[in-house]
Amino acid sequence: MKETAPEGDLPGLQGQSIDGKTVRGLRRYGRSLHLVSLVRHGSGVVLNQVAVSNKSNEITAVPQLLAKRDLTGTVTTMDALLTQRSLCQQILNQGGHYLVAVKRNHPSLYNDIALLFEGQPWTIHEKTREYQSVRSCQKQHGRIEIRMLETSTSLADYLDWPGVSQVLLRHSQRTIISSGKTTNKITYAITSLPRQQANADQLAAIWRAHWTIENKVHYVRDVTFGEDACHVRSGRAPQALAAFRNAVLSLFRLNRWRSIPDAIDFYSASLDRTLKLVGFSGCT
Repeated sequence: MKETAPEGDLPGLQGQSIDGKTVRGLRRYGRSLHLVSLVRHGSGVVLNQVAVSNKSNEITAVPQLLAKRDLTGTVTTMDALLTQRSLCQQILNQGGHYLVAVKRNHPSLYNDIALLFEGQPWTIHEKTREYQSVRSCQKQHGRIEIRMLETSTSLADYLDWPGVSQVLLRHSQRTIISSGKTTNKITYAITSLPRQQANADQLAAIWRAHWTIENKVHYVRDVTFGEDACHVRSGRAPQALAAFRNAVLSLFRLNRWRSIPDAIDFYSASLDRTLKLVGFSGCT
């Protein structure tokens, strides 16, 4: 089954996610390996991956992940752990934009954004100029999800943060159809994308596309490729195997496969197909 066009992109702007994954199977041998990846929104193509030092964390690994990359024409999405001034500044210095979640680990930033949306200070005229919102409703997997994204440019000159242009509030309401149980979640974010380049609807798509890295890379490596069940543990072999899995996934994605199990079956049935996949086009 072939894949549709990448989701969460703007005209002339490529979305990409950063997130980490622990190779949990190594824990049974007293080892640890945590890998941070840069993944293309929509397609799930892995652009880069680095290992986190045992004495460090993702915050110190991401600068290496992004080092020397031309980020012109990209928007990088990250979870709240990576919402760091230095990382956002690095992205800007390398020509890119960012969209990052904000949680209480940055209390001043979090409270300023929360106070803005709770107070709703805009007049009708200011709402047109400074405030936008978009609502979506989706029914799938036995649940109904209603999402409301609000954005504002009001804090662009107030917040002490590199390049911030808009602040975001996302209200997610999820109802399990069988039980009727409803949960609500509010999340905040900031972005360097200006309003003229990304409106509320476009920002909602970019934020949703962040989950490409989990749904199309980390989950597939675990469930389809059995990464966490693998017993290989010597030296750098686990990291090399993770890189190999990424490469195979990216080849499948670039050839527009949506179902990775189907792709594995298709190429496993023919050595000729497999060789052509990796560039040996002269095979018969």
